[in-house]
Amino acid sequence: MEVKQNERDFYDCFIDKLASKAGLDKIDREKQTQTFRKGAVIFREGEATKGIYFLLAGCVKIHKEWGKDKELILQFNKSGDIFGYRGMGDETIYPITATVLVESTIAFISLAFFNKLLLEDHTLTLHFLKFHLNELRIAEKRMRDLALMDVKGRIADTLLMLQSRFGVEEDGFIRMKLKRLDLAYYAGTTYETFFRTIVDLSKEGAILTEGKNFKIINFQLLESYCRI
Repeated sequence: MEVKQNERDFYDCFIDKLASKAGLDKIDREKQTQTFRKGAVIFREGEATKGIYFLLAGCVKIHKEWGKDKELILQFNKSGDIFGYRGMGDETIYPITATVLVESTIAFISLAFFNKLLLEDHTLTLHFLKFHLNELRIAEKRMRDLALMDVKGRIADTLLMLQSRFGVEEDGFIRMKLKRLDLAYYAGTTYETFFRTIVDLSKEGAILTEGKNFKIINFQLLESYCRI
C-alpha cells in the first residue's frame, strides 16, 4: 500500500468546487492518500467511523450484509465520489462496508477534521446538506425499485445504471467490468437468476455480452422493463 501526504489531488466532487481556498488548503495538509489493491476492505459495517474518503481513481462498492453469505450492494462508487459520510451523526458507526473492486487511489480525512471544516465553512455545510438530501432521495427510489420491480426490471435497471455511471468504450461496451455476482447483488437477486436473465436479454436483442463485458443494444426495451 502506497501512502502519500500533502500532495495536491483534484477532487472532482462538490467539496473541491465549493469549499473555500483556505478549506482546500487545510484538506491538503490533513489528508492521506493511499492506493488499495482489489479486494481491500476500507471499512466494515459496525466499525467506528474514522472519517471521510475521496475516491480519486478506481471503483469501490458500498454494501450491507443480506442474510447468510449474501450481501446487498447499495452503490458502485467511481472517481470523484466521496464515501464514509453514512457513518456521521449521533451514532458514529459505519452502517455499511466499503470494498475495493479494482485498484483504487483514495484520499482520507478524519471525522474530527471534517466536522471542524463544516463548522468553519458555511457554504460547504449547506451543499453537504443538499448532497445528503439528494442521496436520500436516490436511496428511497432504489428501495422502491427493489420492492416493486420484478427481477428482469431490476437487472435491466442495473445495466442502464452501469452505462450511465461509467460510460462506454469506443466499441460501445460498458467501460467498467464488474463480476456478475456483484451485479446480481446490486439487483437484489442470485447469480443463477442474474445469469438466466442476461441470457434472455441477449436472445431478445436488448444487450450483447462478451465475458464480463456488456453492450446495450436496445435502450427502449431495457427501459420498458424498468417501468413500475
